[in-house]
Amino acid sequence: MEKKIIMCLLHCLSIVMCCLCGNLVTVHAIETPKYTVIRSESDFQIRLYSESTWMSALVLPPTSFDNSTKTGFHRLYEYIHGGNLNSSKLAFTAPVLTSMPSSGDDYVVRMYVSARFQGKPPLPNQELKLQVEKWKAQCIAVRTFSGFAADDNIYKEIEALINSVNRRREDGRSSGTIQDKGSYTIAQYNGPSHNTGRLNEVWINVSGLISEGCPPSQ
Repeated sequence: MEKKIIMCLLHCLSIVMCCLCGNLVTVHAIETPKYTVIRSESDFQIRLYSESTWMSALVLPPTSFDNSTKTGFHRLYEYIHGGNLNSSKLAFTAPVLTSMPSSGDDYVVRMYVSARFQGKPPLPNQELKLQVEKWKAQCIAVRTFSGFAADDNIYKEIEALINSVNRRREDGRSSGTIQDKGSYTIAQYNGPSHNTGRLNEVWINVSGLISEGCPPSQ
C-alpha cells in the first residue's frame, strides 16, 4: 500500500511540474482545425482548411489588437468553462484568432470549437455576446512568425505575407490572388505565460487556385 501511495504522489508531481513549466501540451493534446497544405514556399503556405465551426466574440468598442484580443478571449474562455446553456465544459483548442475586417475597425476574436461539439456546439450564455460561425472549406495564405504577436509587429508580418503572395503571382509561379488586402487574421497558438518557442501566424484568404483544390468561390 505504501509503495502505491508513493508512486501516485510521484505521478501527481510530474503533472504539476509539466504545468509549472508551461508544457501542458505534453499532458493533453490541443485540438486544431483540419487542413491540407496545397503549396509550400520558403516564406508562406497555402492551406485548404476543411469546413469547421468557430465561436466568435465581436469586441466593441475596438481599442487595439492587444486589448481586443484579451477582451474577446476572456469571453470565449468563460464559454468553454461552462458559460453556455448546457453548462458544458469544452476542450481547449488552438489557435485563437483575432481578425479585423476591411469594412470597419471592429476586432473579432474566435476560438475553434472542439471536435466533440463541431456539429452542434452548446449555445453561449447571452451575457457573453458570442456568435456561432460555420466556415465553409477555404484556402488561406499563411505566414508564421515567432515571439509575441502585438500591435507593434503584426502589421509588418501582414505586409510581408501580402508581398510574398503578390511576388509569386507576378513571376508566374502562382495564379492565386488575395481576396481582400484589408482583411487579415492573426492566429496565436500559445498562452501569455508561454515565453519561449511561441508560434503565431498571419492568415489571409486567397482565391484563383481551383486547379489545386481550392473552392471556386469563398
